[in-house]
Amino acid sequence: MIEVRHALHDAAQQLKDRLEAELLLLHVLGKPRSWVIAHADDVLDEAQLAAFGALVQRRRDGEPVAYITGHRGFWTLNLEVTPATLIPRPETELLVELALARIVATARVADLGTGSGAIALAVARECPTANIVATDASADALAVAERNAARHGIRNVRFAQGDWLAPLAGERFDLIVSNPPYIEADDPHLGQGDLRFEPASALASGADGLDDIRRIVAQARDHLAPGGSLLMEHGWNQGPAVRAVLEAAGYSEVFTEQDLEQRDRVSGGIWPGV
Repeated sequence: MIEVRHALHDAAQQLKDRLEAELLLLHVLGKPRSWVIAHADDVLDEAQLAAFGALVQRRRDGEPVAYITGHRGFWTLNLEVTPATLIPRPETELLVELALARIVATARVADLGTGSGAIALAVARECPTANIVATDASADALAVAERNAARHGIRNVRFAQGDWLAPLAGERFDLIVSNPPYIEADDPHLGQGDLRFEPASALASGADGLDDIRRIVAQARDHLAPGGSLLMEHGWNQGPAVRAVLEAAGYSEVFTEQDLEQRDRVSGGIWPGV
């Protein structure tokens, strides 16, 4: 047997990350983060230590903490995630902020490639009278998103399976948002770190990483109401290229917004309806 403080110290040394060690131990124990401070002297039994050690080893082997624990915090939501979904990142919250700044209470919103439902559910939580639809080509990902909606009691989001806007024939929206794949197909980072475990279809998109962005930009013209907005997350070095795609497709007021690290992160524009 060993005290919590010593078990965490040893795990943090192995992982070189104290927070990850805490998250894994708390997952084993079923406790909130506040528990650690008050129970540092508690003793872990052999079963708890064995379970904790197994999770630490999985993380040492590269498996993301979110997949090990089965959840990740995003916006104000604690979301279920699985290997069928991309792990929500803090920088994607910028897309939520920009979306909320552009919609009114009765807005019609589409979230393309919803994955765990992070963007759609965050917007829906903040604007419960908006009419939101979330699409994904993966039935497994949609099942996760639907469970997240049910768990949080969010009822103003419906889900549709299909590639980008394909399942939304004849529908028009005031706002379309997406965090599509945008990594270059031959980027060596795809074979490193957490990315090795995430669905490739949610990460890479052609030689320059913009294949899916081009498709969304083109398709959205038939699904945006006049004056409606399109917002898309992209890589830190893709702002100029994404703006060029939007401008060439006829969007107006094209812009790029930077994240907290002052890197290009979200670009968008308005469809004039011409």
